[in-house]
Amino acid sequence: MRNIVNRMCLPTLILTLLVVQSATAAEKFHRIPIEEYRDKMVGGWIGQMAGVGWGFPTEFEYLSKIIPADEMPVWTPETVNQFNQDDLYVEMTFLKTIEDYGFDVSIRQAGIDFANSEYQLWHANGEGRKLLRRGIAPPDSGHPKFNKHAEDIDYQIEADYAGLIAPGMPNLGIELGDKFGHIVNYGDGVYGGQFISGMYAAAFFETDLSKIIQAGLDCIPYDSLYAECIRDVVAWHQETPDHWEATWQKLQTNWHENPRGRLLVCKERTKENMVGNIDAKFNGAYVVIGLLYGGGDLAQTITIATRCGQDSDCNPASAAGILATTMGYGNIPDTFKAALTPDAVFKHTDYSFTKLAQVCEKLARQAILRAGGRIDKDATGAETLVIPIERPIPNALEQSWEPAPIQGSLFTEKELKQITHK
Repeated sequence: MRNIVNRMCLPTLILTLLVVQSATAAEKFHRIPIEEYRDKMVGGWIGQMAGVGWGFPTEFEYLSKIIPADEMPVWTPETVNQFNQDDLYVEMTFLKTIEDYGFDVSIRQAGIDFANSEYQLWHANGEGRKLLRRGIAPPDSGHPKFNKHAEDIDYQIEADYAGLIAPGMPNLGIELGDKFGHIVNYGDGVYGGQFISGMYAAAFFETDLSKIIQAGLDCIPYDSLYAECIRDVVAWHQETPDHWEATWQKLQTNWHENPRGRLLVCKERTKENMVGNIDAKFNGAYVVIGLLYGGGDLAQTITIATRCGQDSDCNPASAAGILATTMGYGNIPDTFKAALTPDAVFKHTDYSFTKLAQVCEKLARQAILRAGGRIDKDATGAETLVIPIERPIPNALEQSWEPAPIQGSLFTEKELKQITHK
């Protein structure tokens, strides 16, 4: 009797095993039609431009206080045309380096390209570029021994590109952050960018913002202060999910006013009464507040991230870019995209908005193949990106207040001759 039952169940068992094997194989890859990738990637850039443009009039005007609702700038559709913002044009330099030299470009070449940029820069970016032009090569140009802004927000505000060209590929964002981030930052200053890029990479395949935030956290060392700060914000949101001001105040008390939260904080923005804060993790927390309390609404997300104050154009740019990536260009309200001038060129770059989108798609295709993925084409010629699913592998923990030794890295005479801007 048992043998008969076994023989009767064998076909079913084989079929079950085949289904399981097929499902397991399918789970190893993300699949996204190329048109959907384009829609989300372009949406991410629109979100950044809308966020930085709307928040820009308030930048560093409100320190350690919430911006009153009636003092929020008025949005107009033309505000999206932000072609002279450091939140955007620095990213273009990194993209051009990758376009010219590939993903395996050396950090030294990346530093040379950054040293030759002509736009205005401040804080870690500005200090890092000065160091590069003086001959201090990366990663030492971002090391706290030389760069007093190592923990500042700089790479965080310009890491969006790394997620937008790496759909579902968090390790590429980590790799690019390790390279381009260390040109000007160190420790939490680098982790901020890796956190942001990880959220973008996840936003192509996930709409749950809590899961997207966790995906970003998975890209940075668990023991970093940056990760701890973000975990605090997530927990406070769970305690008061309808009252973002309460979470803002807890962040202010537990991180801004806590000496442990201000280790190696930039002195140029502290003012005499310590109200300013351009620290990456602190402003990254404002990005997360905007995402968690914005309810998936682009205008509300920008408004909350802006009203948190401090670097109140960079933070809504990051929050809006991530959210808009989940939405895609087609689902972004017209008020944020109808007046875009797509052929205007970002200052001191080779990229218009149209060309920027084309370059990002080209690099994303290269990145997918580099990661072992492929691009399928059906009978109609429609393409689908097939991307290996991967577990993020964060960098080893580094802390700016207890940094590793410098590498003694100086540009050679040959390299210095390539730096034409002194």
